[in-house]
Amino acid sequence: MSDQPNMATIQLNGDKQNFIMDKKDFKTGSRGYFGTGKMVAGGKKYQISIQAVEIGSKPKEENKK
Repeated sequence: MSDQPNMATIQLNGDKQNFIMDKKDFKTGSRGYFGTGKMVAGGKKYQISIQAVEIGSKPKEENKK
């Protein structure tokens, strides 16, 4: 296992910035990673929101009769 944080890099208008991605259990039951932050690109400020959802991580619902 690595002690380094999970990172995502966003590039806008040639400017790059790294964002830390934390583990998250979403309300839907899916698992994955989520990160937020702000960056400046092309002289403008942006609010960034990133999510990476593990495909197939949502628990299957049992059929109710």
